[in-house]
Amino acid sequence: MRSSVSAAGGGDRPSVNRRRGRTRSVGFGRKAAIAVAALATTFPILTACGTDYEAGVLNFYSPADGADTFAEISAKCSAESGGQYRIENTVLPKSADDQRLQLARRLAGDDKTLDLMAMDVVWTAEFADAGWAVAVPDGIATGVESRTLAGPLDTAIWRKKGDERERLYAIPMSTNTQLLWYRTDVLAQIGSRPARTWEAMIVDAQQSLARGGPSQIMVTARQYEGLMVWFNSVLATVGGEIVDPQNPDRQALNDTPAHRAATVEALRVLKAVATAPGHDPSLTNSDEGTARTGMEKGKALYQVNWPFVFAGMQENAAKGSVDFLTELQKYSGLYADGADKPKPEQLRPLNIEMRKKFNFTNYPGVGNRPGKATLGGFNIAVAGTSQQQELAFKAAECITSKESQKYFALNAGPPPVIGSLYSDDAEFRAIYPMADEVLKQLKEGRAAVRPKTPVYQAISTLVVAKLSPVGQWDPETLVDELADAVQKAIDGEGLVP
Repeated sequence: MRSSVSAAGGGDRPSVNRRRGRTRSVGFGRKAAIAVAALATTFPILTACGTDYEAGVLNFYSPADGADTFAEISAKCSAESGGQYRIENTVLPKSADDQRLQLARRLAGDDKTLDLMAMDVVWTAEFADAGWAVAVPDGIATGVESRTLAGPLDTAIWRKKGDERERLYAIPMSTNTQLLWYRTDVLAQIGSRPARTWEAMIVDAQQSLARGGPSQIMVTARQYEGLMVWFNSVLATVGGEIVDPQNPDRQALNDTPAHRAATVEALRVLKAVATAPGHDPSLTNSDEGTARTGMEKGKALYQVNWPFVFAGMQENAAKGSVDFLTELQKYSGLYADGADKPKPEQLRPLNIEMRKKFNFTNYPGVGNRPGKATLGGFNIAVAGTSQQQELAFKAAECITSKESQKYFALNAGPPPVIGSLYSDDAEFRAIYPMADEVLKQLKEGRAAVRPKTPVYQAISTLVVAKLSPVGQWDPETLVDELADAVQKAIDGEGLVP
């Protein structure tokens, strides 16, 4: 069965800011747009309702966020294949849970029309163990490993039963990492420098509160995946683990005295932020969006969030909706209705001016330990049900190429996984003024990966249920409750709330 699929964006992940949607990189643009239109007209997108497949036609289930950009990338790769293949895009649902469910149903049903798929970084173990994702051939894997930053690469690696070694089960395409955002002007008023730790953030917030200034620390704390990201980041920072990386059948929250102490320390940090005087009264219902708007409204001194907040603040300030950034209103013409989105050279003066009052630094640490930030993003995998896997891997190489990653980052938002783009690409650095900070957090030793386990979904659901409402528990007691819940999830005994 065939039908058209709308390219709707959004989802329950951090929203992709669309203000750069018209920026174009070398090698794409009008030709790609024409190719997309031609494919859409001639070949309606497959919904893969049956089990038949068409030789040379590769069905790619791509993310809702950046759907139009992916369609252009697919069209360009198809055109450059010399007739070897034609990629048809089916847009996955907006929410990560619905994406996983749709793919799982098709894969479990042996859908032979499914060739390529975008996988959330936490699905690798589950999809590999189920045989739904095919290991990347060694010849391709070698090239991917040599160019990909250590953190994103780790999200695509797994050793399933029967494997002699760890294997790459997907090709990293796009990543994400949270940074610490702060009010430069407020810190100057209290005579402080940007905090490097959670403890210092709380001290700064109290000093600002005493002067009548903004005192809130915005985080992602409601009962959803954002809370898992916060907990996992702080836990990794203090040297803890949720699941034993050497034995994914064991929880690691309290299995040793050192692990137990680390978990308690991480929980104390979360509780301190959630209960500090002047804290966000809606913190237990906060997510990426409410954290961003709280900062823009002048309520927060600090915010931990994804890079999309910088572009959002910039546009909203230029349009006059950020009271502490009125000087950016002179750039309002760049965001007028019907106008092309700002080009990199136009953004440079905005970046400089905005950072005088709203700036960024690396994820906060704890004590003398630098912060480790949990990675987001997605990888591209070849489906185990595909009847043309060799061809699918050729297409996957093109979809995840350096040129494709740059184009996706400039037009859809999330940062790429190839290190050279951060250091030597002026166009990318103009769009991403925080490139150096992001790059630092994607390297080995600074990137935190969520528990690598085929039962991640159950673990995450149970953990955030125990953590919520944040701070309304005793860390010494909660550590054992968390450990018990995680082990039950691993053993298949946990009841999902």
